[in-house]
Amino acid sequence: MRKGTCRRMMDMDGRRVLISLWTSFLVISLATTGRGQTPSAVYKATGTVVSTEPTGFTLQTDAGTRLTVSLPSNALVVRVAPNEKTLKNATRITAGDIAVGDRVLVQGQLSDDQKTLVAVRAIDMSKTAIAQEHVTETAEWQRGVGGLVSSVDSVTSTITLSTAGFGATKKIAVHVSKDTILRRYAPDSVKFDDAKPGTFAQIQAGDQLRARGTRSADGNDFAAQEIVSGLFRNIAGTVSSIDTNQNTISVMDLKTKKPVLVKFTTDSQLRKMDAMMAQRIAFALKGGAPGGPPSGAGPGGAAATARPAEPPPSGGGQGGQGGPGGQGGPPGGPGGARPGGAPDFNRFLSRLPAATLADLKKGDAVMIVASQGTDSGGVTAITLLSGVEAILTASPSASQAIFMGSWSLSPSGGGGGEEGTQ
Repeated sequence: MRKGTCRRMMDMDGRRVLISLWTSFLVISLATTGRGQTPSAVYKATGTVVSTEPTGFTLQTDAGTRLTVSLPSNALVVRVAPNEKTLKNATRITAGDIAVGDRVLVQGQLSDDQKTLVAVRAIDMSKTAIAQEHVTETAEWQRGVGGLVSSVDSVTSTITLSTAGFGATKKIAVHVSKDTILRRYAPDSVKFDDAKPGTFAQIQAGDQLRARGTRSADGNDFAAQEIVSGLFRNIAGTVSSIDTNQNTISVMDLKTKKPVLVKFTTDSQLRKMDAMMAQRIAFALKGGAPGGPPSGAGPGGAAATARPAEPPPSGGGQGGQGGPGGQGGPPGGPGGARPGGAPDFNRFLSRLPAATLADLKKGDAVMIVASQGTDSGGVTAITLLSGVEAILTASPSASQAIFMGSWSLSPSGGGGGEEGTQ
């Protein structure tokens, strides 16, 4: 997962936790100050500290404004850990303990020009603690599961997920509890920030889904702590035109026989597969051994059994990283072996060299996972894979199988983003 994506995710999570703590915070502050009610004309804001002073700080609010926050000596200021849901373990701090990069929720009286706030209460999450939480959460997503929803059982609150491997598909039962956090992607966005709180009823067959939580020993069941899902579009076709100024390409979709305008953002991930690797995967899709020609096609008629070679981690890819989109994975076999199943193909893809729009040429075969988009506005690319001529020749519908679960919730996984587009 890219650093920027991690920060946005934690900002979102931090904001959610801070807001949930507010009611508890008011109870503590009222008891501490002895007030019977909150001050009149109070103002509340959440944001990130961009500069500090001995008696306060400047806050870049989530609403997009800047506030100069003053912390009088009688203001109640506490610090909480990012994963705390109550203020039970909050600690008292002073204005001098607040640092640039901290997430803070403040309440107080706003000046007439709405630029200065005299705070009576503040909740702080330190930048250091947030960074440590990033590491933990990234590891949890990396160990999670991702794939295509094949069925949903509302009675048992179970989602059956199909995950793709080399020449194999594995079914995983994802169990949802009342404590599972559910998010749903916007139809025109590939950003985690834009995902909205969702419901179990919104998840349906055909959705792509990623979850973090606890996997059973045999790998067949997964207790979800958090789920993000959405209906994404798989496109396989040839490039008709490229506009690097507008960061768009036009692709002739093999399925619909119609052109599709594909837009790229700094979050879009572009990867390139070499011809030999594409040939090996094409053989696997035809039912041959993934490491070589189909059975009997090798020298002397011997079946090839070797697996595809591990692509080098260089070339802009950061295969050792991972995130909500499932990009990256532990070292080992291609993509890292999963307990009780085939290697996870999406993690294998994340190790391929990064590419840019400038690397594409008219007529190139590409496979794309994109947002649903609109008929008039086109789609936004999440992941584009080029160098796939042999794969599409072997199986025109390979895009769905190969990209099953490889979409990125906030497309990162290394190699995407700024280095992936123009």
